[in-house]
Amino acid sequence: MSDLNKLTIADARDKLRAGDVTSQDLTTACLGAVEGSGVLNAFVHNTPEIAMAQAAAADARLQSGDAPAMCGIPIGVKDLFCTKAVPSQAGSAILAGFRPEYESTVTQNLFDAGSVMLGKLNMDEFAMGSSNETSVYGDVISPWRRENDTARLTPGGSSGGSASAVAADLCLAATGTDTGGSIRQPAAFTGIVGIKPTYGRCSRWGVVAFASSLDQAGPITKSVRDAAIMLEAMCSHDEKDSTSADIAVPNFEAALSGDIKGKKIGIPKEYRMDGMPDEIEKLWADGTAMMRDAGAEIVDISLPHTKYALPAYYVIAPAEASSNLARYDGVRYGHRAKLAEGDGITEMYEKTRAQGFGPEVKRRVMIGTYVLSAGFYDAYYNRARRVRALIKKDFEDVFAQGIDAILTPATPSAAFGLGEMADADPVQMYLNDVFTVTVNLAGLPGISVPAGLDKQGLPLGLQLIGRPWEEGDLLNAAYVMERAAGFVSKPAKWW
Repeated sequence: MSDLNKLTIADARDKLRAGDVTSQDLTTACLGAVEGSGVLNAFVHNTPEIAMAQAAAADARLQSGDAPAMCGIPIGVKDLFCTKAVPSQAGSAILAGFRPEYESTVTQNLFDAGSVMLGKLNMDEFAMGSSNETSVYGDVISPWRRENDTARLTPGGSSGGSASAVAADLCLAATGTDTGGSIRQPAAFTGIVGIKPTYGRCSRWGVVAFASSLDQAGPITKSVRDAAIMLEAMCSHDEKDSTSADIAVPNFEAALSGDIKGKKIGIPKEYRMDGMPDEIEKLWADGTAMMRDAGAEIVDISLPHTKYALPAYYVIAPAEASSNLARYDGVRYGHRAKLAEGDGITEMYEKTRAQGFGPEVKRRVMIGTYVLSAGFYDAYYNRARRVRALIKKDFEDVFAQGIDAILTPATPSAAFGLGEMADADPVQMYLNDVFTVTVNLAGLPGISVPAGLDKQGLPLGLQLIGRPWEEGDLLNAAYVMERAAGFVSKPAKWW
């Protein structure tokens, strides 16, 4: 079977357990697909030897009958996750040559479940970006194209390599991280599923930090069922992460009943932005009708502080980034600049950081340092924290009224062309996160589900936002919408 790389996790699991295929068969098919996909630039550190060894171990485990759902499943790992003895650069020159001596908790959980790592995936530098154009490895190319057009499109960011790889069937699924939409936006741009779980559901230990109070790992998959299967394997309580919640991880797949009769779905009026494209408006209306037809009660709701979310996010996230990235100084690991005679430690810091960080990272570090500086801390950072508390309370008030999930668009547009925003005001790029950042600020779970195509044949996604710790109910609502939308489009292979 030459198309094994096109299987979903659920289908591959069933075939593996039935003995129809082996993990080594699946892994070989995916490695072949990766090898032929260089133009996409999704995989940046290939690990075929590790993959085949893990596949052989998975096959032995399958034969013994001790096989979790992820056993033998070939996946890609975002370069933000530290993987033992494998380059882990976070898409940055400043971490060139860094090979950790430890494994992130999330990847360890996946490997303990029998998953197979094909390699590391491209991403925006330090997860800062919405288009995967800030990576030291170069741009990731989306497998999608506009109709009758060969322009190269963004797969979204920062988990652009993960989204491109899954959409192009290079792997069965991939890990991603989401600080302001970096799982959900790329999933929407590439016609696949991405879920950001509740803050604290997945351990952040061993994941290179961007903004510690916002970062959360999650899966990028081909279907909602696959998201449920992989998310369960990724989650755990972890004493090494002080923000990790000591809450039992349920069987998320078992929650996929397909029944949402009587559930209340909220439609926030504040998400109807000025200038919203008609296609996004129609998609949202169609999604609302799908949920109503499935027996849900549609309720108009208000999240009054939504308009302050982007400004608050772009104060808090850079502030935390400037603090987290202070550790990259050329002293202990990663890149160190060549020094001139007479240079001291200050010159080493300055030259190393100037050479190692890209323009977007420098911009955010400078913004973050500014808003944390004396005289501006209260005016910017503390004010943004107060706004964040109000945004969180908006959601709490809505859920207290009995709302089970909130339906919104995932992105304000379909994927745009690489370079199309390069000369624009950076704020134009930041506006891509307009529908997603509130979820991170409030620490809630959110999922993007492909729901249609725009007039140029590109995917569009809808977002569902759930109650904290109720990923099972959220996944079930997404499962209903996925079935109602019936999205089966795939990019035509050109790479």
